Amino acid sequence: MFGIGFGELVVIAFLAVLVFGPDKLPDLAKQVGRFVRQLRSFATSARDELRAELGPEYADLELTDLDPRQIVRKHIAEAMAELDELEDAVSPAAAAQVPLAPGELPPYDTEAT
Repeated sequence: MFGIGFGELVVIAFLAVLVFGPDKLPDLAKQVGRFVRQLRSFATSARDELRAELGPEYADLELTDLDPRQIVRKHIAEAMAELDELEDAVSPAAAAQVPLAPGELPPYDTEAT
């Protein structure tokens, strides 16, 4: 969760007990829980309002779809898939080319130069 391991979580809990005291920790945990629930409801309502404003074409829109890193990853993945499709569709003539023998000169096109 958030890149925090079990050992770090134990240290944070120990520091919380030292700073706030064991009698205030239950109230603090309730406040944190309320804050997280409220934040989650804000995010859900923002997503729903955005979907409603954009219309039915974007009914499956997620907020993570608007992350620039996700957009770049998506386009890179699509480009890689297109490259794979192109490699799979290589013509048999190109695949059947024979390499040059040792000392053999490659074909030369006088019109190309």
